[in-house]
Amino acid sequence: MIENIDTSLIDWSRAQFALTAIYHWLFVPLTLGLAVIMGIMETIYVKTGQKFWKHTTQFWMKLFGINFAVGVATGLILEFEFGTNWSNYSWFVGDIFGAPLAIEGILAFFMEATFIAVMFFGWNKVSKRFHLASTWLTGIGATLSAWWILVANAWMQYPVGMVFNPETVRNEMDNFVAVALSPVAVMKFFHTVLSSWIVGAVFVIGVSCWYLIRKRNQKMSLSSIKIATFVGLFASLITAWTGDQSGYQIAQTQPMKLAAIEGLYEGGNGMGLTVIGLINPDKQTYDDDIEPILYDLKMPKLLSFLATRRLDGYVPGIRNLIEGNYPLPDGSKALSAQEKIASGKKAIAALDAFRNAKREGNKQAETKAREILQQNIAHFGYGYIQKADQLIPNVPLNFYAFRVMVGLGAYFILLFLVILFITYKKDLTRMKWLQWLCLLSIPLAYLASQAGWVIAETGRQPWAIQDMLPTCAAVSRLQTGSVQLTFFLFLILFTVLLIAEINIMLKAIKKGPEGETTTNI
Repeated sequence: MIENIDTSLIDWSRAQFALTAIYHWLFVPLTLGLAVIMGIMETIYVKTGQKFWKHTTQFWMKLFGINFAVGVATGLILEFEFGTNWSNYSWFVGDIFGAPLAIEGILAFFMEATFIAVMFFGWNKVSKRFHLASTWLTGIGATLSAWWILVANAWMQYPVGMVFNPETVRNEMDNFVAVALSPVAVMKFFHTVLSSWIVGAVFVIGVSCWYLIRKRNQKMSLSSIKIATFVGLFASLITAWTGDQSGYQIAQTQPMKLAAIEGLYEGGNGMGLTVIGLINPDKQTYDDDIEPILYDLKMPKLLSFLATRRLDGYVPGIRNLIEGNYPLPDGSKALSAQEKIASGKKAIAALDAFRNAKREGNKQAETKAREILQQNIAHFGYGYIQKADQLIPNVPLNFYAFRVMVGLGAYFILLFLVILFITYKKDLTRMKWLQWLCLLSIPLAYLASQAGWVIAETGRQPWAIQDMLPTCAAVSRLQTGSVQLTFFLFLILFTVLLIAEINIMLKAIKKGPEGETTTNI
């Protein structure tokens, strides 16, 4: 039974997966961002024939290759962990979740693996246009990899296109298009990929400003800054729009995540959006009289507009979601957590009854059990929940991560606008303060990117698959000590890889580009 699983096993399994995902996501955004910037630079080279642009492209391509190689290693380990640490999850939904990952490996990964060889080693072996196509196809392959991985992740947030088969005790795909083109998947793809372009743009600008600080390679640096700034500004503005659209989707499909992000315990109409705030650390449960927020600054009615597209729209808080009975858009009343838990337990009991009747050949009992199961299947996952408090994500973590992500997103829009103005109207080479600001902004771009993933994953807790399978039912039956051991082994391995990558990157940057880019202006 689920109750007999050691909770520390769940915590350590989650920690190991989070560790791998966090390290992996240090490499992916830069890969996606640099791919676009490299493609633009090489396109200019092919159009103009200027060797300067060839050497500039090759320099950023070198950094792309270093980052790409390490990112692949961490990504492979991440996928293996679904089978080792989350075997119940893999069994329960492997028919659905495995499909986009298989397509990613067969199509997208092999596509980028094929063309990346031409991109790196084909400069003097293929025509300019074929090499340019290889560069763009490498980036497209990486982006397609992200698409299929994000389709799989979006399905965990918003499971669609499947039917539960009580005979196999598995969810099986019955509509591939619904899974692949889910509105949540589409918006998650654009938001994630375009935010990765921001990371790539900030990286290029920051490294270029390091050269300006050192009074080296000024022509290459200023040219790179111009391209990266346009890419970054475009990506920032579209990311802001997709973030708004994602917020609306979350309000419809994962209201508890939205409530945790906002630190909202008591909902209502015309709710304001918290700009900054301080969570009360004494607030532990949803049903006490302790104020959840010690201090906040709100924008009136904006949360209601974000969630419902109406200024006076109703937004449920954590207490409302647990206690139920609040109005839904269709005019009905929401079920309470206890009602969903009771329905989930009926579904689990009906599944057991169905399997027993099937084994005994009792057609009447089998039909009755199937009917009860279908009536309650929507709340199947709630049957594994022991108490309502388990349904509440980590409120402080989501609250602060969201404000870090949004705050830094606004900062980057402003930064790109300032750089764009100064690049064309002033002399950036004389503004040391801005050069240092851009250089020090590189880790901030990574921080914003990581904060976004923290919200996406921890805001869904306790669900491995929203409303369908909690982590306590998804985890493999392993010895806790084994997971702890591999956690620290991975921590050491990934840290060594990260340090090695940073050292190789720094050496390549210090060496700098070659050819005409070494000149100053």
